[in-house]
Amino acid sequence: MASGRTGVPLGGTDELTNAAMQQPWRSKLRLSSIGDYAEHFLSRAGFDSGPWLAVGFAAGIALWFTFAEPWQWLAVIVTGLLVAIAASAIWRAEEGRARLRIALTAMGLVIAAGTALVWARSEMVGAEPIDYPRVERFDAKVLDREEQPSKERVRLILAMRNPDTGSAQRIRVNLPEKYDLADIREGSTIRLRARLMPPAPPMLPGGYDFARTAWFSGLAATGSVLGEVEVRDVPEPTAGLDPLQRFLSAHVRSNLGGSPGTIAAAFASGDRGSISEADDEAMRDAGLTHLLSISGLHVSAVIAAAYVLAITFLALWPWLALRVRLPMVAAAVAALAGVGYTLLTGAEVPTIRSCVGAVLVLIALALGREPLSLRMVAVAAMFVMILWPESLVGPSFQMSFAAVISIVALHNSEPVKRFLAPREESWWSRTGRRTVMLLITGFVIEIALMPIVLFHFHRAGVYGALANVIAIPLTTFITMPLIAIALAMDVVGIGAPAWWLVGKSLDLMLAIAHFTAEQPGAVKLAPHMGRGVFAIFLVGGFWLALWRSKTRLLGLIPSGVAAIFAATAPVPDVLVSSDGRHVGIAGEGDRLLMLRDSRSSYASDNLLEMAGMSGETIPLNQWDGAQCSRDFCSLTIERDGRQWSLLMARSRDFVDERPLAAACDRADIVIADRFLPRSCRPKWLKADRNLLGQEGGLAIYLPDQRIDSVADHQGKQGWWRPWEPRSKFSAR
Repeated sequence: MASGRTGVPLGGTDELTNAAMQQPWRSKLRLSSIGDYAEHFLSRAGFDSGPWLAVGFAAGIALWFTFAEPWQWLAVIVTGLLVAIAASAIWRAEEGRARLRIALTAMGLVIAAGTALVWARSEMVGAEPIDYPRVERFDAKVLDREEQPSKERVRLILAMRNPDTGSAQRIRVNLPEKYDLADIREGSTIRLRARLMPPAPPMLPGGYDFARTAWFSGLAATGSVLGEVEVRDVPEPTAGLDPLQRFLSAHVRSNLGGSPGTIAAAFASGDRGSISEADDEAMRDAGLTHLLSISGLHVSAVIAAAYVLAITFLALWPWLALRVRLPMVAAAVAALAGVGYTLLTGAEVPTIRSCVGAVLVLIALALGREPLSLRMVAVAAMFVMILWPESLVGPSFQMSFAAVISIVALHNSEPVKRFLAPREESWWSRTGRRTVMLLITGFVIEIALMPIVLFHFHRAGVYGALANVIAIPLTTFITMPLIAIALAMDVVGIGAPAWWLVGKSLDLMLAIAHFTAEQPGAVKLAPHMGRGVFAIFLVGGFWLALWRSKTRLLGLIPSGVAAIFAATAPVPDVLVSSDGRHVGIAGEGDRLLMLRDSRSSYASDNLLEMAGMSGETIPLNQWDGAQCSRDFCSLTIERDGRQWSLLMARSRDFVDERPLAAACDRADIVIADRFLPRSCRPKWLKADRNLLGQEGGLAIYLPDQRIDSVADHQGKQGWWRPWEPRSKFSAR
């Protein structure tokens, strides 16, 4: 008879118990080895790990914008603090974990600080938008004035009282040039009639979020002036930077006409309002638009020129040269010149970043330290993020710092140092090496900026590196010095020859821009890149740039993965604007179908960008595959073997409910800029004014039956104001 006793395998209970007890020890050994590797890695990195504090601070800010709910923001802060406390408590007495303890403590604190800072700034400066569009007559005080001759208007920032609550509000209005008066300037009190709108949210998912920008700028409304303006009070003229900036811009344009004059005015005063749309677009598509924004190139040129001139002239005074350190004095003069130029040109974020970075370089030179380092860039980034944390999510901040980080990381790498090391050679060999290095630097910058440009603008110039090889030296060593010489010569009235030379140099730059932009394949278009893919790009880029050892090459893995995701990103089949008036349909040939032939290019440009397409659009009523009446358009499209029937409203006129309900029953998707009755029940999606008021603009992917909405990328930060609380899509 077989025994009923259950046997114990593997040698009995003692061996089983020993094996079980070994598992925690093995886990601890694995954790210990990981900790040892991290400690060793940080030990070898040394000061290279310092810039990661700025990355952690930026991550805390980014998490606030990413998460939607206040409890999530609080969770980020608490988690960061707990990580810092735990690292300090657990490894306080362990010398073998000193660097790991410091790293985790510091990263936890800066991530928590970043989230807390941007949350606090939002609460302090955020402006509640007006509740609804309105046309009003009111009194206001002019806070700022920006002339935009290329658009035949003047942009005014006004302070007014809310007529309902009496609270102070800051608004922005566009004043047509024909209604402009000389007495409308900073400090004036005016009476005007204007159409005011709440700051607009993104038209489509992934589009520009002006509502967010307006929130942090303190703008409660934007609009246009209707009719003439009455000036009620005019202050006494006062000296200041704004009048000086306008005078300088007007002076430059009066001496140099046409497109060169508008760009010279931008270089001299930061005034870009006169640059034509055609020139602006050509510069953008050629990868040269950074030259129009006063940033590192311009500030560095001014500071370098001031430094060289100061130390040259001071050296001519033997008494001073023998008693003071001339580099210190010259650095102080150059710093003052840089700060003055920054203030004169509007003190935008790229300009401030460049000024701070340049001043740090001057301090390093004066102290005999390494002037160009990633630590210097990190300090400049922290300075900007502490003062304006919201700038992190804007393209200006991202492109500015990405370019500088790429340059510094490239030139600090050992292969480049060896390539540029001084050696016995002819002048043409030295010039050739530097030209090659300039071209390589341009390519590296273009690669670094490509994900940022595609994420924000959905288009990027491909040949920018080649154009910049000529345009950057032309601007730095010819155009900007000539502008300074011309302005100096104008003091005695003999600046005309210098202005002629300035015009010729800018004509050459514009010719390069237009030639490059017109080449086949000069512009890369792409549909919207998700936040996750963009974050993977950033992780790979930071890892490549901030480390110096061969470990940095691991950053190619996330960068490559993100590039694959971006290249294979699907194009939305149907795009619906937030008001339902504009609908774009992709995938029916190489041109985008549009519900309406809009008089403004704004709607068509947005739809084309989000679809990753170029060229002209086709109104649905001119397309053979659509059937359009005065009130509706219908068409059938095929995706992955399935037929989709679309019904779209073209007017807001009264329609009999029964025929409308019957048409809805036959359609898979119904889109309207009006409220549709409950009897309208399409097979899959009903995107009427009710749904769009909750969700905003839509991007519809038919093969996946997926809908991406503007609301999916918004939270409770304050600037997003849906008409009603969100509910589920009426999709079946």
